[in-house]
Amino acid sequence: MTDQTDRRSVLRGAAVVGLAGVGAPLLAACGDDGDAGGTPSSTQTSSAPSDAPSSAPSSAPSSTGGPVLGPASDVPVGGGVIFKDAKVVVTQPTAGQYKGFTAVCTHMGCIVAKVENGEIDCNCHGSKFNAADGSVKSGPARDPLAAVNVAVQGGNIVGPA
Repeated sequence: MTDQTDRRSVLRGAAVVGLAGVGAPLLAACGDDGDAGGTPSSTQTSSAPSDAPSSAPSSAPSSTGGPVLGPASDVPVGGGVIFKDAKVVVTQPTAGQYKGFTAVCTHMGCIVAKVENGEIDCNCHGSKFNAADGSVKSGPARDPLAAVNVAVQGGNIVGPA
C-alpha cells in the first residue's frame, strides 16, 4: 500500500508543479509591453522630442531618503517621464511644477505606457489619466492614479523613500 500512496504523492506534486507553470504566463498576460519576466527599466515618454542623451539616474538615496529617479530636465513641460523600475510617473504640468503618481494603472495593474498631450495613457486597455492630477479622463479605469511624493533636489527628481 505504500507504493500506491507514494505514487499518489508524486502525481499530486506533478499536478501542482504543472499548475504553477500555467499560472505564470497567465499573470504575464496583463503586462505593460509583453516583457514578461524581464527586468523593468525606466522609460521616458513625452510630448516634446528630445535628442539629448539623459544622464543615468542614481539609485542611491537622496538627502530626503528617496532614490534619485532621474534628471528634472528630462521631464518636459506639459509632458512626463515614466520610471518603470520605481513604478512612478513624473509630470510637469506647468514650468517648475512636478507631480508624481503611481505608474500602475488602477484598472488591471499594468504599467502606464506614455505621457503626451496632458494625458497619462495605459496601452493595456485604453485608460487615460489627467497628467496634472492623476484623475481618470477615460476608462475602463474608474479610480485615479495615486499621488506619489516627488521632489527636485540638485537638478534631479527624487522619489519616495
